[in-house]
Amino acid sequence: MSSCLKIRAHHLLCMQGYQGYGYSDSFRANFEQIIQHIYAVPDTEVELIAAKDMICSCCPYSGIQDCRLTEDSARRIRSMDLKVMEKLNLKEGVIDKAQNLVWLTKIKFKTFYDIQEICGNCRWEEKCLWVQKLLKKTEEPPF
Repeated sequence: MSSCLKIRAHHLLCMQGYQGYGYSDSFRANFEQIIQHIYAVPDTEVELIAAKDMICSCCPYSGIQDCRLTEDSARRIRSMDLKVMEKLNLKEGVIDKAQNLVWLTKIKFKTFYDIQEICGNCRWEEKCLWVQKLLKKTEEPPF
């Protein structure tokens, strides 16, 4: 794996609740390898981007530059990336250690309301352990 991983901002959210689902066997294997590397080598440098990344590279819907899942996928997914960066108060192209970005994501996205605008229409929402955890936490009484 290269020394600096290019990761779409919204994939920081996907990593939190990923449990083996994906678009294809090669997509799943690639995503799992990236997640395992990040957790095994937390000092790995990550460049935050809002474009096709190394996770997208194995997706069957990945075009040369953008997602082809639907007609507006590229625009919609880039918008998700930019919203994540805004919430993290980071700019596209920032480079930081993976552990810092994972930690910041957990701090800034604590409730389902924090991720609803980004993850609310995700096709993996029902299978995402992180979304389910945040939904449960949101439903619990505050006292």
